[in-house]
Amino acid sequence: MKLAVLAVGKLKAGPEKALADAYLMRAEGLGRKAGISKITVADMSESLGAAEEARFFGQARGFAIALDERGKSLTSLGFAEVLRRHLDGGTPDVSFLIGGPDGHSAETRGKAGLLLSLGAMTWPHRLVRVLLFEQIYRAVTILVNHPYHRL
Repeated sequence: MKLAVLAVGKLKAGPEKALADAYLMRAEGLGRKAGISKITVADMSESLGAAEEARFFGQARGFAIALDERGKSLTSLGFAEVLRRHLDGGTPDVSFLIGGPDGHSAETRGKAGLLLSLGAMTWPHRLVRVLLFEQIYRAVTILVNHPYHRL
């Protein structure tokens, strides 16, 4: 299975990018053992507007998970189970969609297979990437019984 992260907003050099890259690298390395063959990241400028954003998210392949404050809150185990179901079910692609300052359009939310909330608080997109990549890595460790996630 391939994972893709499509995000509004560019992640510039700095501590958030370094941390996001570190979790992404860990997830990619251990992910192969779990059946995740590739993780890609694409982003677009915040200033391009709603029409461009809709086209950008229209590139999402396979099962789409939109990060949205109105979404479902999952535990780390629950998130890992979502990935496990798609791995076991043969889903070839899962796309994670990170919206801009105004969130996702109703159209994007409607097309998503899952609306996922990272909590009731609003997070800046730079930190959302770090949180998402860490949770992807944590889910992978759960899937392969790695001791990173302790119960």
